[in-house]
Amino acid sequence: MRREGDSLILEGPVTLESVPGLIGPAEEHLRQGARVVDFRNVTEVDSAAVALALEWLRRAAESKTGLRLANLPAAMQNLAKLYGVSELLQSASS
Repeated sequence: MRREGDSLILEGPVTLESVPGLIGPAEEHLRQGARVVDFRNVTEVDSAAVALALEWLRRAAESKTGLRLANLPAAMQNLAKLYGVSELLQSASS
């Protein structure tokens, strides 16, 4: 993961195995002003990616900060649709 301006760019897999290592660093970037989480360089997703995105959106709503999800992978969109949460992700994506 890397930061470009107000964007947090995720890289590589966002899966059950990788999410625990993403949580702390990502939360620090979000606290420091990242307002976009960009999935353009994500190579693999599973249900953990959907759960992580929903958690980030929940925290942003609680703190009344805007958060946008960009370039969601098709596989992640399909999982969100399967779980009935696609509208939540779509409302925050571009």
